[in-house]
Amino acid sequence: MNCFAQNGLSQQCLQIVLQTIAEGLFIINTEGKIIYCNKAMENMTGLSSEELIGKECCTVMAKRCNPPPHCQLFSKGAINDFECTIGHVSGGVIPVLKSARVLTDPQGNIMGAVETLTDISKIKKAEARLQNLQARNKKLSGFKKLVGKSRSMQQLYNLIELASASRATVLITGETGTGKELVADAIHSSGERDSYPLIKINCSAIPETLLESELFGHAKGAFTGAVKDKPGRFEHCDGGTLFLDEIADLSPLIQVKLLRFLQDKSFERLGENVTRQADVRIIAATNLDLRELVQQGRFREDLFYRLKVFPIHTPPLRERKEDIGRLTDHFIAKFNNETGKKISGLTHDAALTLMDHCWPGNVRELENAIEHAFVISQSEKIDIFDLPVEIRKMEIKRDLCGTIPTGTIQNSLFLRPNISDELIIDTLRDCGGNRTEAAKRLGINRTTLWRKMQRMSR
Repeated sequence: MNCFAQNGLSQQCLQIVLQTIAEGLFIINTEGKIIYCNKAMENMTGLSSEELIGKECCTVMAKRCNPPPHCQLFSKGAINDFECTIGHVSGGVIPVLKSARVLTDPQGNIMGAVETLTDISKIKKAEARLQNLQARNKKLSGFKKLVGKSRSMQQLYNLIELASASRATVLITGETGTGKELVADAIHSSGERDSYPLIKINCSAIPETLLESELFGHAKGAFTGAVKDKPGRFEHCDGGTLFLDEIADLSPLIQVKLLRFLQDKSFERLGENVTRQADVRIIAATNLDLRELVQQGRFREDLFYRLKVFPIHTPPLRERKEDIGRLTDHFIAKFNNETGKKISGLTHDAALTLMDHCWPGNVRELENAIEHAFVISQSEKIDIFDLPVEIRKMEIKRDLCGTIPTGTIQNSLFLRPNISDELIIDTLRDCGGNRTEAAKRLGINRTTLWRKMQRMSR
């Protein structure tokens, strides 16, 4: 049989053409019921043509639509490249691109419609991979308000993602200024509770009697000045997250009450005997060693284990000096925006000085140093003498950081183990492979950089 030898296509040849089309194709009548479908449509749904014919087209789509006469297709006359999904008999869902046209007789009366469905699942998978790659590349430089792409920060970001996907109590540990509050923010905003409040309390800043009322609320007449019932933070935070900073400073009484809440989500207002419930996630933080405080009898052991269900440690800045450059750029951009200045960066000596400091105050100290420099600097770049005295004076630095190798700033940078292989690779990448510029940023000469690159390649 030669279909193309004739002036037109026979009914049989037309069937062959329709069944050969790669897109799913079906025809519906004015009632929205399928009266014809091709092989591709059978493959998409997992149903035979016998099973499909007679079904309303709306029941085939994964997202139900309105049947005639409320069908948009019959009112508009056409649908072009509309993204939707079609259900498979196995329970799966296939993303498709839908196009449709109404069919009319010579008098213009609607007889039905023909629809085509293009499987775009491969495109969607590619888009998902691209989005994951973009998210991963973005996370290399930072996560939420956290800045840095060192290995320790990448590990921190992974822990934050795990914590945000769970409901577990989190204990954040780390030195002052390492960004524990930012970690709590990231966990809350990345999780299912992000539409509910995140309430923060510094446990060391509120006296015990006031803290109990602040957390759990109080009844009228519970103490002098309690003129009416007042709900506490647990009630205000229902459904959300309560961040308890400086958790080590809780008094024994508050520790007992917090332990009870962690056990069964129940509490009582001060001066009241009514037991209340609240769905609140606890994130606690401390810069002290709670385990040591437990051994000293200053912190309840049972509360300690209730808090450290999912521990997260924030690394000190001295252990991730490869992030100093990005943090500095971040703070310069921040203070340029706040002050209206147009500082472009650091001089060579200022950059070396920042790299050479031990940063006992961590990221907060670095931010304060850049802000201090913004007040003093009168040029386009921050110079060494624009930095705080405790960062640039060797005598003061010895008291803060201990023994510092003798010699120039550049020599001390070279002698101390600050230039890791990761830092060299990152600097070369940032400089587009320009060794001269990379050596300048690292505070070493080009020959030393070449020698280090040779050692790395072995």
